[in-house]
Parts: sequence; C-alpha cells; structure tokens
Amino acid sequence: MYFVSLPLVGRDQGWGYCLRMTDIPPLPALGRRIMVLGLSNSGKSTLTVALSARLGVPAVHLDQLQHLPNTNWEVRPEAEFAALHDDAITTDAWIIDGSYSRLMPQRLARATGIIVLTDSLVTRYRRYFTRTLFQKTRAGALEGGQDR
Repeated sequence: MYFVSLPLVGRDQGWGYCLRMTDIPPLPALGRRIMVLGLSNSGKSTLTVALSARLGVPAVHLDQLQHLPNTNWEVRPEAEFAALHDDAITTDAWIIDGSYSRLMPQRLARATGIIVLTDSLVTRYRRYFTRTLFQKTRAGALEGGQDR
C-alpha cells in the first residue's frame, strides 16, 4: 500500500494547488481504493473529485454519508452511516475523503493507497471563509445546499 503525505506548496489561486510533482508516485501506484485524509479545509474533497475524474473511479465523500441531505448538517443514525460506509468500501474501486476514525479500520483493511494533505492553519481558515461566504457550490457539499 502506498502512503503519501502531500504538503501543498505555492499559492491557491482559486483554481488549484501547486504540488511538488517529484514527491508524488505515479497515480496507478496508489491503486483503485484510495483514502484522502487531512484536516478541515485542507482540500480533501477537491482532490477526491479531481482524482475521481482522472482515474475513472467513484468519489465518496464521508460527510455526505454521515449527514442527511437537505438538512443543516443533521447527523444520520450511527448504524445507517456505518452501513452506507461499509457498502461504499466493499466495491472494487473508490476514492474516499474524510476521516471518521471509528470506521477507519475497515477502510484501512481495503485501501490500496492513502494520501494525507497538510497545509497551514492560515490557508485552511482562508479557504473556510471563502467557501462559507462566496462559494455557491463546492466539492463534497451536502445535497440541498445546506452547507453554510
């Protein structure tokens, strides 16, 4: 299993991030079941969507499984969330963003690659305020637009 920690370098221009490509193994080396981990507003969902499009693998956003659609972050019952999670990871291919450590052992057992995003607190706060105040849609947002 590949484990990659990606410090994001350069400046976020609203269109993406500059990565040191020499530090990243070829995407096929990560396999077809990839976990994307990182702190809040580190770019997990954005990277997950990009990898999904590039590799042709379904993107799974754990926040969307944990919270009910069309609500203001109303949490699903734990058994329902765990069932949705377990259904998602039993498929042949996925890119999953989010931690939810209580269900991480099952994911780790199936993952073929892990990417950990790291970034500064200042950058993550800036992203939070930008997405909260200005973005109408974003990768990994709750269905129904109750993401603010």
